[in-house]
Amino acid sequence: MSTLAISHFFLRSAVLLCLAASVLRSDPAPRLVLVYTRTTVTARTSYIHDNRAASIEAIRKMGQEHNFQVEASTDPAVFTDQNLARYGTIVLSNTNNEDFVTEDQRQAFQKYIERGGGLVGLHSASTSEKDWPFFWQTIGGKFLRHPKMQKFVVRVQDANHAATRHLPASFEWEDEAYFLNYLNPDLHPLLSTDPTALNDPGRAQHPGDLFGKSLPLAWIISANGTRVFYTALGHNKEAYSDPILYQHILGGILWALRDER
Repeated sequence: MSTLAISHFFLRSAVLLCLAASVLRSDPAPRLVLVYTRTTVTARTSYIHDNRAASIEAIRKMGQEHNFQVEASTDPAVFTDQNLARYGTIVLSNTNNEDFVTEDQRQAFQKYIERGGGLVGLHSASTSEKDWPFFWQTIGGKFLRHPKMQKFVVRVQDANHAATRHLPASFEWEDEAYFLNYLNPDLHPLLSTDPTALNDPGRAQHPGDLFGKSLPLAWIISANGTRVFYTALGHNKEAYSDPILYQHILGGILWALRDER
């Protein structure tokens, strides 16, 4: 083969490769989200939320509307390095107590986060893995307690985020205002409420004046390349069809998937 023919061959191959890459970029593979809803009964708490099915239904609907696929599971065996590599984001929807049963599963979760995998925590996700500091740091804090279910005013702290830009500056909401400790200093608040306005007989014990008049209810953590979104809202199963919570969670999932629309 002549030098000219060889040059034409490599030029034609390069063009074909570029065209193939262009086709792949214009037709990306569907994004995959794992909605994990495992909850266990322990001596610490026997409460099991009845909102998990409603959350899965809502997130499946979000996926249909915004081009991501959803798989739901309660099986901790899904936490392996190979399997987690399939997901753009993990949603811990109202998990409670022990999310994992083996150290290998915890290590797979940790490696997934450290490699930049997205994470979304809904409501009682912060009550999970209470004996694992890496989990507290990742989700944003360690759940301690909440006052009784009640209505309170939610304030938007950052109106520019995908999880909040649809919300009014403040709105009334009925839910459980969660008090967490060991808060991650890198968390960026999205929503807050005034804890001094809550009906809370236990305020003097915790949090006292720790949060002043601004208790964080939803936040993001993006330090070290992570994408973690957490919201304490969502106790009531009916709330998952409410446009306020629906759009709030959707924005968090899309952000965790690195969809910057």
